[in-house]
Amino acid sequence: MKAWTQITHYAALDWARDHHDIVVVDRSGTIVSDFRIQHSIEGWTELRSRLAPYPDLAVAVETNQGPAVEQMMSAGLQIYPVNPRSARNYRDRKAPTGVKNDRLDAWATADALRVDGHTWRPLKPEDPLIAELRQLCRDEVSMIEQRTSLLAQLRHTLHAYYPAALEAFEDWTFPSCWEFLIEFPTPEALAAAGPRKWKRWLATHNFHWQGPNEKRLAVFARATLLQGNPSTVAAKSLLAVSIAKILRTLEAQLREYRRQIQDRFEKHPDHDLFGSLPGAGPKMAPRLLSELGDDRSRFPSPDALQCYAGTAPISFQSGQINRTLMRRACNLELRQAVHLWASLSMRKSTWAYAYYLKHRRDGQSHSCALRCLGQRWLKIVWKMWQSRTRYDPDFHQRNQLKHGSWVLQLQAPTSP
Repeated sequence: MKAWTQITHYAALDWARDHHDIVVVDRSGTIVSDFRIQHSIEGWTELRSRLAPYPDLAVAVETNQGPAVEQMMSAGLQIYPVNPRSARNYRDRKAPTGVKNDRLDAWATADALRVDGHTWRPLKPEDPLIAELRQLCRDEVSMIEQRTSLLAQLRHTLHAYYPAALEAFEDWTFPSCWEFLIEFPTPEALAAAGPRKWKRWLATHNFHWQGPNEKRLAVFARATLLQGNPSTVAAKSLLAVSIAKILRTLEAQLREYRRQIQDRFEKHPDHDLFGSLPGAGPKMAPRLLSELGDDRSRFPSPDALQCYAGTAPISFQSGQINRTLMRRACNLELRQAVHLWASLSMRKSTWAYAYYLKHRRDGQSHSCALRCLGQRWLKIVWKMWQSRTRYDPDFHQRNQLKHGSWVLQLQAPTSP
């Protein structure tokens, strides 16, 4: 990677799905090259040949991932990601009238790189294991969101024609509930099966608690009393069974994702570090590791990590107005992971639960209190990450005693 003083030309790529606009300027800001390529083998070959006359080149782009970035990395280009909001402000500086087109975006960003690029952080090649783990974790979350959407659609469908099924089973995330629908797709099919088959099915699918089962059997006995009309039952039962089969397939794929995530996670040298975090477990620890990566120089301080994760608030001050707002510009995947992990950590860490309760008593919402707890955790994670040490609750408590932490006082039992 070249030093900034060695850079003689500055480019920007305004990317799209099927084509990309590129503008190159020299040190004086003069446009020396301006062209468009298609997102194809021929297009990227053309880009290499057109940029060959500028060996000391830096390229700005409004993203840090995706096919365009991967192609530029393989071409050996020095890439500087820029925040889309910053890019918009640079364009407004060039065109205050509000005009917008791809060429203008590329030119404004290229000139911004020339003027301000010495303060930007270049994109470094990433460990392939981290990159793969991150994609697996993000895709797993996407599939979980699809499952949640399908479950909501399934509940809505059952409400229309099969309310007895909703009454009998509360948690429809269990695969056994989907199997119930496949086995008994309509109230008539359930009634025709009879009590002996109901009991055998419940026992086969691990529903052994006598009290809940008695209630289920009573619901099964009157399943046809509040069903939809025949046309609704015929149509909606096909939809319900279809969704149940999709959910069954999706759950099998999720298990495969988790197997591969665990395999990649265990291969990384930092897996013990993140695995030691209270409440992180086999699901959250890989997500935290994949979003932080293993480049320790990326976050020079805890504040940098907290801002990147979105737990650090932002201040807004203008005249007599002075407000504190939630940070929106951040790594949304990491913010979600920290939020979930902070919630889970309260089950394993006494101080974390006490810290959360303190913020709730102060009038903060559940989400705000979890964000504050995540902010506290990230300071600890940053120190662990930099020193490559596992989390030790006893060592943490000794540090709290040593420094007289107010958090430690929250854990002290109060007198009646």
